[in-house]
Amino acid sequence: MRLPLIAANWKMNKTTAETREFITEFLPLVDGVKDVEIVIAPAFTSLPVAAKFLKGSNVKLAAQDVFWETEGAYTGEVSPLMLKDVECTYVIIGHSERRQYFNETDEIVNRKIRAAQEADLGIIFCIGETLQEREAGETLQVLKRQITEGLKGLSAQGLVIAYEPVWAIGTGKTATPEQAEEAHSFIRKELKTLYGNEAEQIRILYGGSVKPDNIASLMAQPNVDGALVGGASLKPDSFSKIVRFKEP
Repeated sequence: MRLPLIAANWKMNKTTAETREFITEFLPLVDGVKDVEIVIAPAFTSLPVAAKFLKGSNVKLAAQDVFWETEGAYTGEVSPLMLKDVECTYVIIGHSERRQYFNETDEIVNRKIRAAQEADLGIIFCIGETLQEREAGETLQVLKRQITEGLKGLSAQGLVIAYEPVWAIGTGKTATPEQAEEAHSFIRKELKTLYGNEAEQIRILYGGSVKPDNIASLMAQPNVDGALVGGASLKPDSFSKIVRFKEP
């Protein structure tokens, strides 16, 4: 049985004061939740304050990106050891916005995952097709390439997959539960090719306009093990309702 994981990706939102305010309001709303793993990924500048206010809670901390070296002359980058130093449990790698705006390739993603594994960080590895690729019938080919190249030569250590159809991110459009399950089932099959029975334990999250009113139908699918939530994670009430998706 895979423990559901619900993660908040705040992207480039929230100052340190806003982060503190969110956490202070959010934690009582999810107090006692033990059947869902909860993760929050603030901006780099808010990681220390988030770590301070999350300490001792049932919510884990993630970063939104990482570099593949431990130290050196890489202006503006943050290493896996630095993330461990501020008590991150997870790091998001390969998000479509990193691929789109910062030209991250599958090879770069692979190097980042390797570095995160070496630092014993959990990895939320993002994959997904664009609208043009879906309309061309290339969804499965794109997912296969991203999985094969992104995980080349790597183990399943600490690995979580996040399927995020690019056309559904921030657009208000959501893949139907059936579309999500089709993609997740295919991803599971590809993971089995790489990792055998170990693939059954890898959680596959759905991301793309996840909201309180659609989370339950998505989570009802056999291979949907959680969600990577964007806009709806920015308000404590909204995100807590997603975390508590099992409740009526």
